[in-house]
Amino acid sequence: MEERQLIEGCVRGESWAQKTIYELHAPAMMSVCQRYVCNRETARDLLHDGFVKLFTRIHTYSGAGSFNGWMRRIFVTTALEHLRRNDVLRNSVDIGESDYPAAEPDVSLFEHLSSNDLLACIASLPDGYRTIFNMHAIEGYSHVEIARELDISESTSRSQYARARQLLQKTVMDKVEKLAVGS
Repeated sequence: MEERQLIEGCVRGESWAQKTIYELHAPAMMSVCQRYVCNRETARDLLHDGFVKLFTRIHTYSGAGSFNGWMRRIFVTTALEHLRRNDVLRNSVDIGESDYPAAEPDVSLFEHLSSNDLLACIASLPDGYRTIFNMHAIEGYSHVEIARELDISESTSRSQYARARQLLQKTVMDKVEKLAVGS
């Protein structure tokens, strides 16, 4: 079944098309939700909310760009709305990036780290750091876009990202050392 046919079926409100899109994309969209909120139940709620939005707005998909990218944006926005409602960045501090110089890690040590280990390290970041790290490093948002989306200053976005990277590097290095010792 072609993606275009599924989209057209969803626009017509056909449940078979909605079910197929859900089954094809739910695992990947759940991963997106879980990157923003670490609680699995909350991530499931966001997944449900995201699909409701997707099926409600699917008629607005113009076909320009990938459907997957358009859909992903809906789920990221849904997660960000949840984080804003819960004021996840209330403790964000506007600091200079130079206060937290990032050390260059030994890349060869990462051979011991699985993708699940790395995702767990990202999940362990404080909510604000994790949100900005996900938006910038994974989703590709600029700091200007992050500032606009989260209603923070651009310098806050940059500093939170710098702090997230520093903390993530420390967490990853600690994990690598534990894995290396356990080998």
